[in-house]
Amino acid sequence: MEPSLESSSPFLLQTLWDKIRAQEDFLRSPLFPVLFSMTLYLSCCLPYLCLDTLSSRVALVHRYKIQSQSRVTWAMAWSCLATSLHTHAVFIFPLSVLHWYWRPVVLPAQAPGALRVAWDVLACLLLFDLQYFVWHVLHHKVPWLYRTFHKVHHRYTATFALTTEHSGIWETLSLGLFAAVNPNLLGCHPLTKMFFFTLNIWLSVEDHSGYDLPWAPHRLVPFGLYGGSPHHDLHHLKFMVNYAPYFTHWDRLFGTLLHREDISCMGDSATLGTLAVQTFRNENLFKHHFTSIVLVFDLSRNYI
Repeated sequence: MEPSLESSSPFLLQTLWDKIRAQEDFLRSPLFPVLFSMTLYLSCCLPYLCLDTLSSRVALVHRYKIQSQSRVTWAMAWSCLATSLHTHAVFIFPLSVLHWYWRPVVLPAQAPGALRVAWDVLACLLLFDLQYFVWHVLHHKVPWLYRTFHKVHHRYTATFALTTEHSGIWETLSLGLFAAVNPNLLGCHPLTKMFFFTLNIWLSVEDHSGYDLPWAPHRLVPFGLYGGSPHHDLHHLKFMVNYAPYFTHWDRLFGTLLHREDISCMGDSATLGTLAVQTFRNENLFKHHFTSIVLVFDLSRNYI
């Protein structure tokens, strides 16, 4: 009999899940989502903040900075941290209370199988990547959306870890909604949700870290399928490219993918001119692909 994704839980996963379920009262509390999110976020940011502190003094650290001339000040770090703390306290906690009141948490006794966890986490990540890409493109292509909601996130053209959540309320809540809803749409186990939330927050922080480290995810995933921090840093620097948060296939498909090597050998004026031409071509290519997808969708509806 072939093993299925729903096969019996491995000992380690079941043991982990039993230990987590032992804190059931806290898990059901409306405080848990806020404390889990904030603690995990700051834990992911802390190593990069240490690197920021050392980068001006230690050449070995400085060599891995993507924008070597950038410098993170305590005022910048506190401004970003204050924004995140305010958002969690004033908006996310009340929403957590509403969720606790209307939809209590259900914790099954059985842990999921390892294959099911891996499959569901990857599916959630790919779905979030698509949702973020569409959301991101719209908030750059529609001037009102950019000015009203997304502009605050582009305050810094050289990113650092705490800029991950330096955004307006609409952006934080809408992207947070994608991350929260996807596991429910895919029927994920609560333990799988925790794995996905952990991975999603870490990847988001790594995206904004400002460092291209030897063990970075984009160096581990083959064939250039994952963009990582250099990919997203270039978006903050050049604005109209690299919209997807993690993977590169959507930017590749719609012609908005740009690598640092494409511009590193050009002067400033040449870079701007080349980028302007490329952006114009990307706009036309994007419209072409988007129109094609809409036509295919309309045709498919006629045959359903």
